[in-house]
Amino acid sequence: MLKHGILGLISNGDKTGYEIRTVFRDSLNHFWTAQTSQIYRELQTMEKAGWISQTHVAQTGRPDKNVFSITPAGHAELLRWLRDDNLPAGYKNPFLMKTFFMGELPAEENIAFFKAFKDASVFPDEGKQVSASAEMYRQAVNDPEKAVYWKLTIAFGCMYEKMQREWCEYCIEEIEKLRQMQNADNTQEK
Repeated sequence: MLKHGILGLISNGDKTGYEIRTVFRDSLNHFWTAQTSQIYRELQTMEKAGWISQTHVAQTGRPDKNVFSITPAGHAELLRWLRDDNLPAGYKNPFLMKTFFMGELPAEENIAFFKAFKDASVFPDEGKQVSASAEMYRQAVNDPEKAVYWKLTIAFGCMYEKMQREWCEYCIEEIEKLRQMQNADNTQEK
């Protein structure tokens, strides 16, 4: 899927590896993480597949750069992927797998875990900064239709993060109730 995200970025205009990484960091990274090394590895793979081409640009007083362009085969692959309705079956979430077994740990550790997760916000300003970045890219690409879909993705990220924070608060409340019941039971036994 990373390669398709990169194809999508390049389809909006030729980009250097640095520009791809920057746009990725400011937009896609909110729902799909990738290291710089992964991006460059995918660029090599996509070039071998004929989906992108690379042009070496010599510069005076600055390091030379490589500019990547999408090829007709790459654009066809991007469209094929967008039209593919075979989404991965099932849902894998390591965070929920861990939560399922957290009964093995003391309640205090679990409460601290959920508090830390709740406070680790990707959208600290409720997505305003990310929305500004999306607007900047909309102006750079000059395509209002594409910008609508970027906005929809940002809205999903903000709403999803809000749901996660609320869920963490719910988890903390439930663990606190359990702890209170256990304390009450221990007091009655004495």
